[in-house]
Amino acid sequence: MSLKIVGPSLPNIPWEDRPRGNSEVLWRYSQNPVIPRDLIPCSNSIFNSAVVPYGDEFRGVFRVDNKAREMRIHSGSSQDALNWTIEHEPIQFVCDDEEIGNFVYGYDPRVVWIEDRYYVTWCNGYHGPTIGVAYTEDFETFYQLENAFLPFNRNGVLFPRKINGSFAMLSRPSDNGHTPFGDIFYSESPDLTYWGKHRHVMGTTVGWQSTKIGAGPIPIETSEGWVMIYHGVLTSCNGFVYSVGAALLDLDQPWKVIARTSPYILSPQTYYECVGDVPNVVFPCAALVDSDTGRMALYYGGADTVTAVAFGFVQDLVQFIKDNSKI
Repeated sequence: MSLKIVGPSLPNIPWEDRPRGNSEVLWRYSQNPVIPRDLIPCSNSIFNSAVVPYGDEFRGVFRVDNKAREMRIHSGSSQDALNWTIEHEPIQFVCDDEEIGNFVYGYDPRVVWIEDRYYVTWCNGYHGPTIGVAYTEDFETFYQLENAFLPFNRNGVLFPRKINGSFAMLSRPSDNGHTPFGDIFYSESPDLTYWGKHRHVMGTTVGWQSTKIGAGPIPIETSEGWVMIYHGVLTSCNGFVYSVGAALLDLDQPWKVIARTSPYILSPQTYYECVGDVPNVVFPCAALVDSDTGRMALYYGGADTVTAVAFGFVQDLVQFIKDNSKI
């Protein structure tokens, strides 16, 4: 494999070979969805969730909309990253600031290991949606930090290492509603409290990514650049349609786009992606990657109801981005 992937060896990630006759860059797990909407007693739906390796096992932070339709985030664990045990009670963050720690709602989490701990970001309610930040070492106790940005913002995604000596994050400034617009921006922070050096990364184009876009899983570092998997939205005559694309970003200046996919790499086509609380949604939030082989398991929400997995190779995805870019 000529492409170099920066990251751990993860030979135990979920995997299923490409189906016979399938030529897509990503293919769906045959046993999807891996997390049903009713896995725990309180859940109306479990989707748009994040998973990471944890020793020889896996841990995750999951969006759970409960039967009162309150948006909460729960922790979970798994031996194989397919069969999950999710805590019945939502995460209770430890926070030394009463105002920031006053939890209103939380959804669409991401999780990343940086240096010596796991960081969680999510869409946090503070006079509107903004980016909440916390860290944990054991997925049992979570320490909440300052919100990264002013409202209104969504899709806060940290890079897996510091860039130019600073923490780095992608985000999508928005509004207080179901935003009918949105571009991806880049920001840096020396301490996860004060954020600046805001740079525009990329905006909407046409077709499946013509209404708004937002970063998905933690960017994957390769010798060709950062692989940023993202969602794009089309406004159809029947509402929003969420699909998945990917882009290559410069390693040292990640706000500079090298290439991005013109066609989508995954779109709502199966029953569990087209039928649910919000029809026609595939929403990626996490990716497990084995750096030795390039195998990737992509986790995504289906129809804002369940969690599913798709598989592919990072090296194939990078080539697909380069071959199908129109920037």
